[in-house]
Amino acid sequence: MTSEQIGSAIQKQNRPVFEIWFKSRSSIKGLFIQTTDYNELKLKNFWRIVDESRIAEYDKTRNKDLARVFYGDGFTKLEITG
Repeated sequence: MTSEQIGSAIQKQNRPVFEIWFKSRSSIKGLFIQTTDYNELKLKNFWRIVDESRIAEYDKTRNKDLARVFYGDGFTKLEITG
């Protein structure tokens, strides 16, 4: 997927949890987060995503190290789960 497709999908909702399907790995559920480098990463189609199991901890700490960076070109589908 392109950065424009992903960016428009995540900006339409207020903090949604997405299920993200990939071309070459199994899907994950997670939250896209915006950190200080968000715009720079978005230009390169990279996205910080906190796994669903770590969202509560992220909400308490705001620790961006709980997220992993994924390349958007590897995404095939985004679907809001919650």
